[in-house]
Amino acid sequence: MNYQKVLDDLIKELEQEGEVPTLLLHACCAPCSSYVLEYLSNYFKITIFYYNPNITEVKEYHKRIEEEKRLLREMNFKYPVSFLEGKYDPESFLEIAKGKEDLKERGARCYDCYKLRLKETAKVAKEQGFAYFGTTLSVSPHKNSTWLNEIGKELSTEVGVPYLYSDFKKKEGYKRSIELSRKYNLYRQNYCGCIYSKKQRDNEQRGLVYEG
Repeated sequence: MNYQKVLDDLIKELEQEGEVPTLLLHACCAPCSSYVLEYLSNYFKITIFYYNPNITEVKEYHKRIEEEKRLLREMNFKYPVSFLEGKYDPESFLEIAKGKEDLKERGARCYDCYKLRLKETAKVAKEQGFAYFGTTLSVSPHKNSTWLNEIGKELSTEVGVPYLYSDFKKKEGYKRSIELSRKYNLYRQNYCGCIYSKKQRDNEQRGLVYEG
């Protein structure tokens, strides 16, 4: 499925009907949020939902969340963008990662991590009456867009809130996120967030072979 085309078609439909729906948008970090917000804030009233228990180092978590908040203060949007912080519970991530600690990035551990974060986003979207829920994760070339959209579809059926299908890498979204990161001088981390991805990046930087 061309997830970007699905999103494009939805946006055209919303524009024709004159609707500006609410969107609970899970965000993983400020750099990934930058392009997605620039794009989607023209069509949705967005609440950024910062729920990332995979960021297992407390200092790193707070650094990233402050960058997210700063970006929201400094960017200009057509429609209002607000911020909601989820519970910081790294124990929930460590629990789902058991037995998968040594897997390389983009494997089963990552799939379960996507589902953990999207499940909480869907739950909050249902509780607070959002029209849609989605995530910025698909802008990253390191993230599996098919998995994200399949999980979103499954959760949408469970909670009864439409999932915003996306592949934000399309239309040079990742390239634009880099440009905006430079413009706003954003902190760009070199690993996803968990202690396992950090270990993998450290090994790569020391010249150890990575085949993922």
